[in-house]
This record gives sequence, C-alpha cells and structure tokens, in this order.
Amino acid sequence: MTPSDVTAFPSAPPNRSLRGVSRTLVAEGALPASEMIALRHRLAWQDTDLQTLLLTDGCLSEDRLLSLTARSHDLPLWDEAEGRPISLPELPPALCLRHALLPALETDGRLVLVTPDPERLSHPDLPTVCRALPLRIASRTAIRTALAAQHRDRLTLAMAQCTPDALSCRRWQGRPAGRSLLALGLPLALLWLTLLWPGAMLAALCLWALVTLGLAVGLRALALGARLLPPPPRPLHGSQHPLAMPGAMPKLPKIAILVPLFHEASIAETLLVRLQRLDYPRALLEIVLVLEEDDSLTRGVVAETDLPPWFRTVVVPRGTPQTKPRAMNYALDFCEGDIIGIYDAEDAPEADQLLKVARQFNDAAPEVACLQGALDYYNPRQTWIARCFTVEYATWFRVVLPGFARLGLGLPLGGTTLFLRRTVLEEVGRWDAHNVTEDADLGYRLYRHGYRTEILDSTTREEANCFALKWIKQRSRWLKGYMVTYLVHMRRPGRLLKDLGLWRFLGFNAHFVSALSQFLLAPVFWSMWLIPFGLPHPLLDMTSPALFRTLATVFFATECVNVALGIIAVSGREHRHLIPWVPSLMLYFPLGCIAAYKALFELVACPFYWDKTQHGHSAPEAD
Repeated sequence: MTPSDVTAFPSAPPNRSLRGVSRTLVAEGALPASEMIALRHRLAWQDTDLQTLLLTDGCLSEDRLLSLTARSHDLPLWDEAEGRPISLPELPPALCLRHALLPALETDGRLVLVTPDPERLSHPDLPTVCRALPLRIASRTAIRTALAAQHRDRLTLAMAQCTPDALSCRRWQGRPAGRSLLALGLPLALLWLTLLWPGAMLAALCLWALVTLGLAVGLRALALGARLLPPPPRPLHGSQHPLAMPGAMPKLPKIAILVPLFHEASIAETLLVRLQRLDYPRALLEIVLVLEEDDSLTRGVVAETDLPPWFRTVVVPRGTPQTKPRAMNYALDFCEGDIIGIYDAEDAPEADQLLKVARQFNDAAPEVACLQGALDYYNPRQTWIARCFTVEYATWFRVVLPGFARLGLGLPLGGTTLFLRRTVLEEVGRWDAHNVTEDADLGYRLYRHGYRTEILDSTTREEANCFALKWIKQRSRWLKGYMVTYLVHMRRPGRLLKDLGLWRFLGFNAHFVSALSQFLLAPVFWSMWLIPFGLPHPLLDMTSPALFRTLATVFFATECVNVALGIIAVSGREHRHLIPWVPSLMLYFPLGCIAAYKALFELVACPFYWDKTQHGHSAPEAD
C-alpha cells in the first residue's frame, strides 16, 4: 500500500460551504478559500478534525488557532486563575482525557466546560451535558495537564487495577508467606525423594523432559507444516466485498502509538528520528512518548527535542509496580486513537507499516482484534549471541507464530509491533500491570473473550541483546512472565477450557509447559553426557544400551528439526549469512537454563520486579 492508495479520492466540490473556524480563517486571510475547502474535503476520508489538520500541516500555530477558534464561536479563552477544575459524574476522567474536556467552576460560581474545539462536542461518546454547559477554549495540552493533576490519585490507582482480579496476578502481592512456604517446601520435598530414590526420581524427570521435548518439537513441526501450506482464501469483509461501491473505502482510522521509555536517554533521539519516517497521514497519527516521573534524564532529553505536532509526552506518576504495562494503562487514557500500537525504545519500523495496519483492519473480520508484526534485528553481526538471537527471532516470527495462526492456536503476543482495536483492549481489561510479560498474557485474554490475532506482513527491526549477562536478564523476565501467565490462566482450568475450546486449550498447555520444562530440566539431559565418558549415572542400572541408543536418536532428530527450522527462517536474502551459525544454537539455548532458574527464584522473591533491558549499547543501524 502506497500513499497514493489513500489519497486517490474525487476532487472537492468547489461550492462547499465554510463554517465556524473555516469561515473565520478565510475571512481574515489566514488561508485561501480553496485551501480550506481542500482541508475540509480531507475530513471525508480521514477520521480526524479540522484543528488537527491545521496543526499537523503547519498552517497555524496552536496559540493562533485557539484565538481564532474562540473568536469564531464567540467564546472566551480559559483563564486558570478565574476557576478550578471539578469532577462531574457524567464525565469520568478517562472520557475527559481522551476528548480533552475539563469541567470547571469559575470564581463567580458558574459551571463551565473547557474544550479546544466546540465542534468536537458532537461526538457520539459524549453525554448531553457537554452541549448544555457554557464553553471556554484552551489547548489540549493544558486541559490534559489540569486533568492529570486533578485526578492523579484516582488515575494512579486505576492503572494498576485495570485487569479483572480473576485474570490478574496482582493478588499475589499480599501473599509472600505462601509463596515462600511453597518455594521452600517443594525443593525440600524433591530433595528428600531424590535422596530416598535417586534412580526413580531421575527417571521420572527424564520421562517428563522427554514428553515435553516431544511436545515442543511436535508443535514446531506442525507450525512448519502449516506455514509451508498455501494460505487459505480470506473471507470478504468491508471494502473487499464485491458489492461495495467503487472507491468506497472507509475513513482511515486514527492510530495512537504508545512508546514506553524508561532510562532510555541514550537512544531517545535516534528513536524520534525513526518514528518520523512512518508514512501515515500526520493528522491521524499520535506518537505518545510514555515517560516515568522519576526518570529525569530521559525526560530532559525529550524536553530539549523539538517534537512535531503529532508527538506528545505523557508522564506516569510514581507508584508500584513500576512496569511497562502499568505505564501503558495510564497513557491509554490520554490517547485519541481507535487503533493502539506499541513500539519499544529501540524499534525501527518499516515506513509503510501503519498503512498496512489500516488496510488489514479494514479488510479483517470483526473478531480480529489484534495484528502482530514480525520482529527482526539490525545488529546480527555484532556478536555470536546476536547472531543466535536473530536466528531464534526469525524462527519464531517467520515460521512458528504464522504456523500457530494457521493452525488456529492462540498466539502469545510480542511486546512491540502489535496493534489493537481500542474498544476491545478496553473490554478485556487492558494490560495486567503486575505481569512482566503483559504481551503473552493479553494475547490469550483476547482469545478467551472470543477475539483473535492475525499476523501483519510487516517488520520492525530492533536491537538484539548481544552480551550474555544482558541476555540472561532479559530472558529471565520473559520466562518469569511465562510462569506467571500460565499460573494465572490455569487457576480455573475448566473455565479456561470453556473459553478457549479444546484445541486452543491443548495448544496453550503444550506451548507453555514444554517451553518452561525444557529450560528448567535441561540439566537432566546434560547429565546424560556422563554415560559416554564412563562416569557413574543413576540410570545405568535401570536401563539398557538399546534404550540409550534410542534416546540418542531422539535427541539427534530433535536437533535436526531445530536446525531445519532455523535454516528455513534465515534463508532470505538479508539473513543468509546466518545459516552456518544455526547449528550453534545448541550451545546458545543453555543460557536459557540459567535464566529459567533466575526467573523461578524471582517468581517467589519478587514476582513483579521488572529487570529492565538497557538499549543503545550495540552497533548503530545502517541507514
């Protein structure tokens, strides 16, 4: 999809009437009538308002536009010294923040409504009280700043409790004694059983490891087979329908991109340059930089940057847990977009990615609530770990995840380059602020509510963690989140089975159980290396040489499947140089075992701790 695809609309009628701010702008000579008519015509295919068009096109400064708006509607500008914000039951803070509305009580006792544009009050989501109160004019930034200050405590509490209690892990925060008892009792019980029956215990662990290994390889093989099959024909929806009128493409949606930043001063400037390359109508684009209140360094870098009109900053109040999902829950209320996207600090998305998002959502079935794009790395040559990480990501996003989608399984989302319908995001409870892999959790919560995710044919490049310690810290956070997500959704297995259906329920368990077991039980497999070297092993007296030969064959076949997946994933032009490195992944994945035990310890000691990944330490992206 190219920019020409979204601008090829009939020319504007020359006699279209002008009103409100349009009339005032033309009358005062600020804009020619023909240009104003063209701007108003763009509103027919862009889901935005005239003020936003004027600001993002650079036609007027915000101060002059507010002055013209006030004069055209014969309304005064809002003076903060002459009144104070108040709360109205009909106008909750989330609604006021999204639409930039501020109920206020003036010093003479008059109740007024402060707005940047009276024409916005006709929005169907707004109650009738908005059209009954006297109006005052102020900028959106000033209104939202006043609302954030007025409702700070309420918003701070709400952003940590958006997800329903039954589907959140926040209840764990009041039960440290229970977690500690379980963490101490379970290892002691396993140790006692091992001392009593070492051979039997090791045999049981080996059996479980083999079963979960078979699950993992089987799932990947199924995903590969589904991925290689021709795609099924897409059902006709929206503008694809053969009876649709020619040129009847609906309005392009407004897209809000949340970019959480925490201790990212070193990469903030590069990120802003990358995001400005996005090819999407500026009046329909909100880039919301989500900053933490106590991160003065990143806030300082952003404050010194001359941001375009479609960029905004939202400062998240101090509080716990200090996590990415909590920050996004808070920032969501400040967004106007109907599609919510997520980018990370190190991301470099394809320029036409948002145009693809708009097109695919328009063509998708109503139950498609999320689009997940592919992730790739722009520094695969930096270190061996970066090469292996790139192969792993290519396998997941190019083979396994599309295969899961073809098989009709639930998809654990990635933390970036995902795009959600805002109404659905609100319906399912946003993000769990206490889950450190909020993306995987949200992915399955969507399916539990009857929605699904499609794969977006677009790639975002980001920075690979290319040093062992940083990789382990990041992977431990992901694995801890996997543990949390599995335990939360399996609280009531019968309800999960009912929500997901048998096929997705089995896929959910197979994916999470095999992924976690393979990392945690890796030492059991490693112990088998004692046998070829003639060292004592508890299983020697319980098994035969034929069984060991069978096990060796299984392990070899497993590695062949993994190597085949990796080679297929990196066989494209950009990553062919990684093919010789694919077999070395057998030396790369043992790092995950260290990360898994770190995750298990943190699951007990500090389940909500966010082990932050630092960016900006790798080779720069080649432009």
